[in-house]
Amino acid sequence: MNNTITSTQFNFPGQKSVYRGKVREVYNINDELLVMVATDRLSAFDVVLPKGIPYKGQILNQIATRFMELTNDIVPNWLIATPDPNVAVGHLCEPFKVEMVIRGYLSGHAAREYAAGKRVLCGVALPDGLKENDKFPTPIITPSTKADNGAHDEDISREDIIAKGIVSEEDYRVLENYTHALFQRGTSIAADRGLILVDTKYEFGKTKDGQIVLIDEIHTPDSSRYFYADGYQERQDRGEAQKQLSKEFVRQWLIANGFQGKEGQSIPEMTDEYIKTVSDRYIELYENIIGESFVKAEVSGIAQRIEQNVLAFLAK
Repeated sequence: MNNTITSTQFNFPGQKSVYRGKVREVYNINDELLVMVATDRLSAFDVVLPKGIPYKGQILNQIATRFMELTNDIVPNWLIATPDPNVAVGHLCEPFKVEMVIRGYLSGHAAREYAAGKRVLCGVALPDGLKENDKFPTPIITPSTKADNGAHDEDISREDIIAKGIVSEEDYRVLENYTHALFQRGTSIAADRGLILVDTKYEFGKTKDGQIVLIDEIHTPDSSRYFYADGYQERQDRGEAQKQLSKEFVRQWLIANGFQGKEGQSIPEMTDEYIKTVSDRYIELYENIIGESFVKAEVSGIAQRIEQNVLAFLAK
């Protein structure tokens, strides 16, 4: 449990700045490259939990890398190389200040809003009579603002994004088209693995030459929700919970223990046993969505390993 990486203090050649997100730490190299380190931090309800999850960063990085490779024929992305199991290196981009959330099913946040009586989500009208985890007639895009450190992401409509000048209408149309294309590809890949891609989020940025590209992560358990396809309809018909692979099980554990990230609430104790179950679930999702056994990287000196591999890459 101690062999995790929850923060980094690297000083790479040409380093200009460091951005520390909820899970990733991003190093700007000469205003040209970004070195993105996926840590083992776990966040839920926009709160970083106090203990790291073994191999989580490696899993996120390797899933995202694989899906960048599997989708770069339909959407360009920022990725150049992965010199370490926890590290991706790519082009410096100016990120758009929105997260493009796309939902094929009424689950998670959308289901909670629907249960509270809302029938419009991010400007999108929802039909009456849906049950939790029912499939939408067609996937819907429900964007959210990309919050700064510590703040909560907030739902926002397409109309407000354009009206407030957060994204131009011309660029937003590109983001919408890319989002639908990526979700369709992800849905197809998941189906081949016996999974349903329920919902996910994508982030985009602009390169120095003005090209819109996919950045950050894609189709990982932190950004996506998966159901097992086998038995999905039977569970829906019986009103049973769906068997799923996503971070939702962490959120449900927190909710059951009285925590939803609200003021005055305390994060429940994360025992070693609980942490191991979370790590095991991440490995399970990796093996299911990638279709290969997960190979654990050496973690006895994880920070030193990352530093050596990144320095060797930059020296090239």
